[in-house]
Amino acid sequence: MGTLCMDLFCAALTTICELVLPLIMRYITNEGIRDLAALSVKTILMLGALYLVLRIIDGIANYYMAYTGHVMGAKIETGMRKDAYAHLQKLSDTYYNNTKVGQIMGRITNDLFDVTEFAHHCPEEFFIAAIKGIAGFAILAMINLWLTLIIFVIVPVMVLSCMKLNRKMKKAFAAQRYQIGELNARIEDTLLGQKVVKAFTNEDMENQKFDVDNHSFFGIKKETYKYMGAFQTTTRMFDGVMYLAVVVAGGIFMVRGMILPGDLVAYMLYVTTFIATIRRIIEFAEQFQRGMTGIERFLQIMDAKIDIFDEPGAVELKDVTGDITFKDVSFEYPDDHNQVFENLNLTIRPGEKVAIVGPSGGGKTTLCNLIPRFYDIDSGEISIDGKNIKSFTLKSLRQQIGIVQQDVYLFSGTVYDNIVYGSLNATKEQVIEAAKLAGADGFIRELKDGYQTYIGERGVKLSGGQKQRISIARVFLKNPAILILDEATSALDNESEYEVAKSLEKLSKGRTTITIAHRLSSIRNSDRILVLTQEGIAEEGNHEALMEKKGIYYQFYTMADRLK
Repeated sequence: MGTLCMDLFCAALTTICELVLPLIMRYITNEGIRDLAALSVKTILMLGALYLVLRIIDGIANYYMAYTGHVMGAKIETGMRKDAYAHLQKLSDTYYNNTKVGQIMGRITNDLFDVTEFAHHCPEEFFIAAIKGIAGFAILAMINLWLTLIIFVIVPVMVLSCMKLNRKMKKAFAAQRYQIGELNARIEDTLLGQKVVKAFTNEDMENQKFDVDNHSFFGIKKETYKYMGAFQTTTRMFDGVMYLAVVVAGGIFMVRGMILPGDLVAYMLYVTTFIATIRRIIEFAEQFQRGMTGIERFLQIMDAKIDIFDEPGAVELKDVTGDITFKDVSFEYPDDHNQVFENLNLTIRPGEKVAIVGPSGGGKTTLCNLIPRFYDIDSGEISIDGKNIKSFTLKSLRQQIGIVQQDVYLFSGTVYDNIVYGSLNATKEQVIEAAKLAGADGFIRELKDGYQTYIGERGVKLSGGQKQRISIARVFLKNPAILILDEATSALDNESEYEVAKSLEKLSKGRTTITIAHRLSSIRNSDRILVLTQEGIAEEGNHEALMEKKGIYYQFYTMADRLK
């Protein structure tokens, strides 16, 4: 607030300098015409010295506005971006399922750039305009009231015309921002999938799709520039009308002795300053609209509902044994209302190894996503160690759950960075030990820079098996009480699958483990196997019991054997 007040004070100082010059010129002109001999060099030098001091003050004040004012705007932008990013971390999977990442990136980068200029210039520009408008009207009215009224009658017509064009510009800028997000999303999608594009030789098709979005963006910008051109032309036309009024009406008033020549000179200078101010405010409307659009799009992120949050009185989950219970659980996805479970009941004992199999769409992954509260259930209760998971803080709940997925996500950075992500306070020795337990230490040391090897975006420089073992090392370092393996080996070749399976076997020891698998041979040794269908849990038991039953599991297993 202090910086803003100082910025406005400096804006007032620069305005005073502009208002004093016409008064100096008025005095010199009128005195010269009335009695040139009475106008001494000393008086002129004193007025010149006064104006020089004012210009020095103006320079200092302008530097403060240009530097500190912009820094103030940048701080606001930085704070907004921090808030937006923190809010995005709290949003559920439902939000990301329905929002393009390119749109989000545009909102927390490009849109907030314009907020910097808006936050800095908006207060000072309107403050300067207010001072010039009020002070200018008062001074001009003292010089000649009738001429002032003629000028100020034109102003409301000018403002109304520009406001109408302004609204159209705002819509155009909003459409422009949205289309930038669509372009970002298109570029991101294509570049991340560039291997698929090349594999199917669909470069031409992707170029055509990009051209459609790119030309759409061009059309929106063209529309924006049309309104900008109309806006600027309108302001210039009204400038000319105001100057014409001063020249014609002022000239007639001077001929009739209603205004002195010096007063007319001062009047013209004031009108020039006033017109420049109006033009600056009107032209600032473009920046204003960009800033307002940026703020509106920022607020759309901040207004996004946080679906998953800590319940009042939530406590930390500690000393977990790993007992998991689903009691009458019903769930449907919030965005498409697709019913997945209805009155599902399931109990997993501490340290038990449970495998879940079944047809696609049966809810295997969804069931596992409900335990760490990636989604909240509609009814029923999920409990850990006899307590509702909603009674625990999200952070402590998720700290006790380790997840290894088929689609491994590694961050851009080094091997070490990705393993230590499992426990940021871990020592180097602990990281290496986790890699050894995951069977990853050997190949890591063979890499160019060992643990400090840069692996590229999403780990593109590593094989599938290497990425999977690094993700397992990350979970070893986390040391969770509950382990979820979501088809962790289904995308690997036989050799990699064997190595990863050994790592997973080590990882699951002493932990409650839930395994989702399509390769049924990998779950034969599970304590219990659940067959999950759209109707719920259709079968359960160990491998031998389910094979003897010759039901759904038997069909899956024998079919897998025939396909070998």
